Amino acid sequence: MPRSATYRAVEVSAPGTLRVVERPVPEPGSGKVRIRIEACGVCHTDAATVTGTYPGLELPRVPGHEVVGTIEALGPGVSRWKVGQRVGVGFFGGEDGVCEPCRRGDIVNCLNPVIPGVTVDGGYAEVMIAEARGIAAIPDALESASAAPLLCAGVTTYNALRNAGLRGGDLVAVHGIGGLGHLGIQFARQMGFRTVAIGRGHEKEKLARDLGAHTYIDTAVEDAGPALQRMGGARAILATAPSGAAMGLLVPGLATRGKLIVVAVPQDSIQLSAFQLVFGGRSIYGSLAGTAIDTEDALAFSVLENIRPMIETRPLEQAADAYARMMDGKARFRMVLTMNA
Repeated sequence: MPRSATYRAVEVSAPGTLRVVERPVPEPGSGKVRIRIEACGVCHTDAATVTGTYPGLELPRVPGHEVVGTIEALGPGVSRWKVGQRVGVGFFGGEDGVCEPCRRGDIVNCLNPVIPGVTVDGGYAEVMIAEARGIAAIPDALESASAAPLLCAGVTTYNALRNAGLRGGDLVAVHGIGGLGHLGIQFARQMGFRTVAIGRGHEKEKLARDLGAHTYIDTAVEDAGPALQRMGGARAILATAPSGAAMGLLVPGLATRGKLIVVAVPQDSIQLSAFQLVFGGRSIYGSLAGTAIDTEDALAFSVLENIRPMIETRPLEQAADAYARMMDGKARFRMVLTMNA
């Protein structure tokens, strides 16, 4: 049965407005592929597109950067990929190759990156054009809906932990048991770290332990900093909850030379004492997603250690409802849009 000449997409037509539209199916240009989308995760970062606040954003724009689908057309110059391959696209969809970070090999920090859902149309749609250099192969063992969040939340937490210079057995804490944190806990445990989950409320303890945490700290009854110090101090704390105030309170829990790794982007500022940084050589820094090959590493590790996101699925036409559920903090823990084949 021949494909339709049009496809459905959910675009931000004006700040705060998501609407379903029909668009003509495009042909991929040089170095690009056309993907028939099967699933797309709904990420908190999508808010910058939906609200129209991302710097330089042009509307209308189709959000979405956790995209899984099958290649159905190749543009000129694409040799590595084949029609019919299942691939994914994450937050980092390509680099300019000429800015200073790119020239120094730090392409994930490209000053002019291709960002699906921001600089180009993303995955809240049945079809998407993607840079061939920015796509990752999806393992057969991963279902598309489960793979989608791993392309952003997965590689973000995986890369942050594996690049932190840690050793097996190190005490590693994950602050927040949400869309990022529930994956961070799984990665930390399977990487061989003594894993501590930090959340608020006794009701989260069972989930934290089921995800792999050895210990749970309930900030409703005790401060995380002193609690971590009683355990010897954390070599690293992965900050996944979007609260600057809460992040600042974590620094006292770091061991000497410990690192607070920020992967969530809170609205409020992080307040902290320089004393704790200077005396003890502690540090705080951010970590941003990863490249396409980093994503393939994260997917392979997820298959190896049976790490999966907890998801709720919705059909494409319910994108606005799925986005609202995510923003209201009701998702457990990642919303994923699924498209009709």
